[in-house]
Amino acid sequence: MTLPRYERPTLIKHVAGMMNKYARVQALRPLTHVDGVSLAELVARHGSPLFVFSERTLVSRQHELRDALALRFPRSQLAWSYKTNYLDAVCRVFHREGSWAEVVSELEFDKARRLGVPGEHILFNGPYKPEAALEKAFGAGAHVHLDHFDELLLAERVAARLGLRPKVSLRVNMSVVGTPPWSRFGFNLENGQALDAARRLVAGGRLQLTGLHCHIGTFVQDVEAYRQEARKLAEFANLLRRELSVRMETIDLGGGLASRNTLHAQYLPGEQTTPSFAQYTEAMADGLSALETAGGEQPTIFLESGRALVDEAGFLVTTVHATKRLPDGRRALVLDAGVNVLPTAAWYRHDVVPAQDFAGTPEPSVLVGPLCMAIDVLRDQLLFPPVGPGELLVFKNVGAYNVTQWMQFIAARPAVVLVSRSGESAVIRRRESLETLVSQEALPPWLS
Repeated sequence: MTLPRYERPTLIKHVAGMMNKYARVQALRPLTHVDGVSLAELVARHGSPLFVFSERTLVSRQHELRDALALRFPRSQLAWSYKTNYLDAVCRVFHREGSWAEVVSELEFDKARRLGVPGEHILFNGPYKPEAALEKAFGAGAHVHLDHFDELLLAERVAARLGLRPKVSLRVNMSVVGTPPWSRFGFNLENGQALDAARRLVAGGRLQLTGLHCHIGTFVQDVEAYRQEARKLAEFANLLRRELSVRMETIDLGGGLASRNTLHAQYLPGEQTTPSFAQYTEAMADGLSALETAGGEQPTIFLESGRALVDEAGFLVTTVHATKRLPDGRRALVLDAGVNVLPTAAWYRHDVVPAQDFAGTPEPSVLVGPLCMAIDVLRDQLLFPPVGPGELLVFKNVGAYNVTQWMQFIAARPAVVLVSRSGESAVIRRRESLETLVSQEALPPWLS
């Protein structure tokens, strides 16, 4: 007969209200595999910390949003937001599944072209498009979204020099419920600036106004915001048709759809508060129903979603280096991954679970990284079961922004692995080393 493992009794100081907020720990389950591949084996092969991406989840989320959009619009197109995660392998998965590219810099434009994306399948956003970038974009037939009057003038000069009359869109900003206005991008709708820009563009005769673009914010959880955005864009398009005789071939509703992460300010977990793709697209369709079309001419509706497609596909595996007791009684787990590789810990209470079976009584804990910085805290308050040095933890929903905003600070950045739908795994970004760090440096002659 095998006796159960002895568990030493633990006395835990009661914290009023703690169980009301953190009772979900009772449902904590270890995550040992991603799509059938052992996380422990991946760490043994590629080191810790380690980012792991699920191709199956990337494809599933892409198809879910694509189908929800196509159900409501006869002409629609997704464009993958490069700034969210521009690893070649991640971008290639989305392009293979039919997404175009949405870029906000010349660097990202060049990266999309390097991956074989046709110029006419690139949406070029952002407030900074220098002359060389506009030349590339117009020459390749990309969809350029103009952000301000100076850019409009520059675009006209570039088009004249190239002997082209390219199609362009105006980026519009507006006030909608549920999100602070992103007024630093584009032309404001309410104060008439957007209408002035349209009049100026048409009068100039160098460019063709064929589209409108708006991005109302980030991590927007209120679908009413998209209903209002779509309605205002539809009404603006109607006004431009009547006054300037221009027809919108494209209406780009931007991105900003929330993932199932949990913001620090939220009480309920993200999976309970984040709308479905169907709810988002239904609100958009309702708003755009105000669009007046002649002869059945329907514009192509674009979405530039990023976070909502990739967040759930990403996992960060980290190793417990040590445990210690803080003066306030909380247990601290010192991990080998910090905010240098998980900057989104500043925004979200990422779900984190052990990567192996566990037993014992959960207690108030804080998860800290290896950096010699007081801000290096990945979770500052949670009930967590006993784990010790050498054991693995997994942070969930980390696919967005971490591998584009991470820092080479104090510690080298980790490897990134992709798990295929058939259960294979491969490195899609190599672990950095001292040689990586110094490869771009140079010593002046007097210090050599």
